[in-house]
Amino acid sequence: MPLPQVHLSAEALATADAEVLATWVRRADGGPVLGGGAAALDETFGVTLSAALDRAAAKGEPGEVVEVPVPDPSAAVRRILLVGIGDGGPTALRRAGAALARRAKTPRFATDTALTSDAGGVRAHVEGILLGSYRFSRRSKAPEDPPLARVDLHMASTRPFEQAVANASTTAAAVHLSRDLANTPPNEKDPVWLARQATMRARRNGVEVRVRDERDLADEGWGGVLGVGSGSARPPRVIELRYRPSGGSTRSPHVVLVGKGITFDSGGLSLKPRDAMVPMKTDMAAGGAVIAVMCALQAAGVQVPVTGLVAAAENMPGASALRPGDVIRHYGGRTVEVFNTDAEGRLVLADALAYADEQLAPDILVDLATLTGAASMGLGRRHGALYTDDDELAEQLTAAGQASGERLWRMPLVEDYRPALDSSVADLANISRDPKVQGGSIVAALFLREFVGARRWAHLDIAGPARAERDEHEVSKGGTGFGTRLLLRWLEGLR
Repeated sequence: MPLPQVHLSAEALATADAEVLATWVRRADGGPVLGGGAAALDETFGVTLSAALDRAAAKGEPGEVVEVPVPDPSAAVRRILLVGIGDGGPTALRRAGAALARRAKTPRFATDTALTSDAGGVRAHVEGILLGSYRFSRRSKAPEDPPLARVDLHMASTRPFEQAVANASTTAAAVHLSRDLANTPPNEKDPVWLARQATMRARRNGVEVRVRDERDLADEGWGGVLGVGSGSARPPRVIELRYRPSGGSTRSPHVVLVGKGITFDSGGLSLKPRDAMVPMKTDMAAGGAVIAVMCALQAAGVQVPVTGLVAAAENMPGASALRPGDVIRHYGGRTVEVFNTDAEGRLVLADALAYADEQLAPDILVDLATLTGAASMGLGRRHGALYTDDDELAEQLTAAGQASGERLWRMPLVEDYRPALDSSVADLANISRDPKVQGGSIVAALFLREFVGARRWAHLDIAGPARAERDEHEVSKGGTGFGTRLLLRWLEGLR
């Protein structure tokens, strides 16, 4: 579905050409406070918005919506929505925008942004509107409610906010792409399909692409990717995306992003239970986020060189599938004894991380993956787990997550757990071999750290927030696109 277009207008909201108008309600100690344009709406449309708030016992909480019908049947405007913005902070404004987009149920609406004079607040509000408008469907009939196509933003002065709106649109378009990739059904989506999507979209956005097929992977020694993909009739791929900004400084850090791209995860021979398998079309959500970020870098004006790597495979229990007890040789020569074929994400990431370390010479290396159920058990569905030994990098990524609405929580890399990955026949085991060591997400991060050399490195375990059971605030049911917003926000600030 195309991203809704956002238009800025310096005209009064009451003059807008739309069936639905929206204005804000701020939470306050003395009761909810209506936006400054409410009096003009009352006079123009013959309503009393303050009375509507009283009848609804509204408090102005973020995302709270009160609908007021316009009594004049001849008026072009049919409804006025009063949208709570809480304290008016970016998080509240983002949530309010998403609630507005879902409640409006119209292809076009107009709203005022007198709610904030801060460009960051406007960006958050517009991001919320655009993210809340997201839909994905394979139904044979179109939905009764038409998709949102246009939003008119009315404010006293438009010029100070043009860049904020542009940034919000760029970010939202990337998230929509990331969600689309994750939500595509697994009968349509395989590593070859994912590589084609990445190639088509990247070339439109000034990004160079190289796709390694199974022959390339065998020739170069990508044993993890080949091993995980060996049980599927649909072969693996590694997607390399290269962005170099025009006019960028030679001193700018080179960033490499690595994403897990398991297009469907059955668990392999260590087969998942049926219920655990149902959402596994989204097990490439991190790879989708990397593709989406790479395709947005030019529009976002990112000034540092970035390389994206997506290790894509389908983990199936075919006749030639990886077996517990197999020993695989990763890119660069490290060997791993496989004890659980459902711990496959770390195997494909290990190849990509080793390749990045040996061949790309990054200044900063960040990987993200829907890696462990342990991370979601510990942090739930609203935070990603952040692992790094680099305090400065941790602060940057955490701040970017807070600003973008995709929050991270730093977790420890517990050195005492490292011996649990020892193998008697290989350099490493792919899961803990010590029953006393239960920190599954920590152990997985320690495994990945073995392949990054001496690089500045961070690992994001996004198994919890990468998928959702229902719409909530700006997050959509299904693939959420988690990681896209925070990585873009972080990269925008690098020089």
